[in-house]
Amino acid sequence: MNILVINCGSSSLKYQLINMEDESILAKGLAERIGIEGARVKHETTGKEEVVIEDTMDDHKAALKIVLDSIAHKEYGAVADLSEINAVGHRVVHGGEDFAESVVIDDAVMKAINDNVEIAPLHNPPNIMGIDAIKEILPEVPMVAVFDTAFHQTIPAVNHIYPLPYEYYEKYKVRRFGFHGTSHQYITERAAEILGKDLSEVNLVTCHLGNGSSISAIVGGKCYDTTMGFTPLEGLAMGTRSGDIDPAIIPFIMEKENLSTEEMSNVLNKKSGVLGISGVSSDFRDLEVAAKEGNDRAQLALDIFENRVRKYIGAFLSEMDHCDGIIFTAGVGENSITTRENVAKGLKAFGIKVDDEKNNVRGKEAIFSTEDSAIKLLVIPTNEELKIAKETQRLIAK
Repeated sequence: MNILVINCGSSSLKYQLINMEDESILAKGLAERIGIEGARVKHETTGKEEVVIEDTMDDHKAALKIVLDSIAHKEYGAVADLSEINAVGHRVVHGGEDFAESVVIDDAVMKAINDNVEIAPLHNPPNIMGIDAIKEILPEVPMVAVFDTAFHQTIPAVNHIYPLPYEYYEKYKVRRFGFHGTSHQYITERAAEILGKDLSEVNLVTCHLGNGSSISAIVGGKCYDTTMGFTPLEGLAMGTRSGDIDPAIIPFIMEKENLSTEEMSNVLNKKSGVLGISGVSSDFRDLEVAAKEGNDRAQLALDIFENRVRKYIGAFLSEMDHCDGIIFTAGVGENSITTRENVAKGLKAFGIKVDDEKNNVRGKEAIFSTEDSAIKLLVIPTNEELKIAKETQRLIAK
């Protein structure tokens, strides 16, 4: 079975075509600047050179048409005909309380995804556009929606209800939803395999650290708590997102700077985090370079980020009777040796010990704690696309 995995952003579309017999990637690519001047598709078929197709893409349907043409292209394609695509798996960011697991897409599912646009106005609309485009171009191909929020639906009320008037939850579903769920689920399942434990018995702290970052407490293989909340803005300081702040700061700054609600939201989501602190970049690699060159604000941004990570790990460890492992994944978690070292070495009170030699790894699975560490430390590269493909295969097989 060949499954096409699609991840639509507001002006981008990432994709992978995966052969589920051996879980190999047949083709992958990125359509970017959709609806903007300079649109292009970077396409790579395994074993062939990458090609770049520059063309006008007014919307996601136009982008998908180019993507599908590339996948079945005679020279640089991966299949002879589009009929070789057996199913399509879509990443959908917000499923609200409607979905605790992945589902085959039908009219009722589409209505629910549309109903959740109100609480995910930046994320769900492009996901819907991707689904609609495939439905029009490949009408006979079954599709599955895999939700970022689904894995977090096991979080109990004690952790998902906010200390606000309860009527806001009843009327508007104002609650913690959590995000990056597909990534947290993938590394949870993989960690259980590596540690040789049954999934229902494994307790973990999973750290998805990148430009967008979140940490989850996993108890008995299920999510018990997570840092992101009603939106992806809550929790850690991130690339451009503020994370946790005193909510009274928001009306204070709005009044002082004469900002609208939309402008303030833009500050919190796109101008804050390590970018706002450093004034240098939202890319942690740039910050590490600047810090080494003596930029104090770049160093401060890194210190604040690492401190927030440690705080949440400590808080989540207090929510479980034991912890089998702390997992690092995503761009920073997989590749920043320094970040992992600084975070882990600040957890000595929990009996956690780092093996510096084993920690000298980027983008590969590794256990980098010492033999006598009270809790194992692991690097596990995330693979959301494979998880989406597996969920699609499982549901289509039914």
